[in-house]
Amino acid sequence: MRDRSHIDETLRLASEENAAEHYHAAIQKLRKIYHSAIKPMEQAYKYNELRAHEISDGEITSKPMVLFLGPWSVGKSSMINYLLGLKDSPYQLYTGAEPTTSEFTVIMHGEKTRSIEGIVMAADSSRSFSPLEKFGQSFLEKLIGIEMPHKLLERVTFVDTPGIIENRKQQERGYPFNDVCQWFIDRADLIFVTFDPTKLDVGLELEMLFRQLKGRESQIRIILNKADNLATQDLMRVYGALFWSLAPLINVTEPPRVYVSSFWPFDYAPDTSRELFKREEISLLEDLNQVIENRMENKIAFIRQHAIRVRIHALLVDRYVQTFKDKMSYFSDPDLVFKEIVDDPDKFFIFKSILAKTNVSKFDLPNREAYQDFFGVNPIGSFKSLSAQCSYSGGCLLDKIEKAITSELPGLLSSINPGKAPPGLSSCEATGCGDKPKNRYRKN
Repeated sequence: MRDRSHIDETLRLASEENAAEHYHAAIQKLRKIYHSAIKPMEQAYKYNELRAHEISDGEITSKPMVLFLGPWSVGKSSMINYLLGLKDSPYQLYTGAEPTTSEFTVIMHGEKTRSIEGIVMAADSSRSFSPLEKFGQSFLEKLIGIEMPHKLLERVTFVDTPGIIENRKQQERGYPFNDVCQWFIDRADLIFVTFDPTKLDVGLELEMLFRQLKGRESQIRIILNKADNLATQDLMRVYGALFWSLAPLINVTEPPRVYVSSFWPFDYAPDTSRELFKREEISLLEDLNQVIENRMENKIAFIRQHAIRVRIHALLVDRYVQTFKDKMSYFSDPDLVFKEIVDDPDKFFIFKSILAKTNVSKFDLPNREAYQDFFGVNPIGSFKSLSAQCSYSGGCLLDKIEKAITSELPGLLSSINPGKAPPGLSSCEATGCGDKPKNRYRKN
């Protein structure tokens, strides 16, 4: 059996007591900012019906998620067993040479070791998995949770996935496999895509998976597992073949990081590059530790980016409302007037006016077609203008969300990282430099 002491040392599992209290206090502040400044705007302008991504308390308070993807029997479950030291324990993940993992398995921290059915996980609103109910009962039967008291699981959650089998059709799984993978990909902080020297071919299902990973390249790490099964010369050939297979699927200028080692509890095979494999393993652990160390910063950045999207959506809906009111006359047919606006928003400068009057990047704007569907189910008359979304005691929704974006969230980030400049705030013109944010849409 291989020595595991370097895992605890690299992940610094013995030095987290004080940091945990600080982390939980920051999480509660983040939750308060979201509920007081961002969620009211979400609800007022039905943002969740545009993006279909509702942020729950469970998602705000959840630990970083590490997702394992890849073909069947490449060592995904063995790697989790190794990292958590589960070998020969009652709750080790089942492994074998044949396809063994048919469920999505979520390994998380708990006071005692137990398994949880998927239907129970989805029903628990305190967890971040309740949205998975939309994939149906057939999927929930293929979802299982395992709780156990473990130092590493206090800081991170692992998700093991069914291996990709290229000759299996989507409908044979009984649930929308690609949609479920997309749900986990969207929420993962780190994604390990695992291969072994015998499974380097790329089929339709793996190609679809990499299509789903587009835009998440910074989270992807490629693992060439079971590397000690090969002589050095063969390993170099396999490494080149892996890049050859993946090159058409990863269209980025900088290739993803590839870790070459053997991630399981047993010692490396004799006469192999032991020192190289050990260094690669420690590099992977440092990468994992970096994600864990930055978990609070990543959450704040995610909520701030979400708030920016909600603000842009509210400004656009407000612009649609104002344009509709301006174009209506006593003899106008409201349905025809609004259909003309929705079908050709550029004619009425809907999107251009947002860029001209507000601090919004053109790259953050949603596509125009999305609003045709959005207003197809949400009548324009159900929305108030932003100037009407104010109260004497509560203030204006736009002022609140702008304050969250420009001062409260960066301030929270500064409080957990003293001396670090808040991200994305480059000028007084954009942020107000701590002053009360101005409503850049409404005229003073």
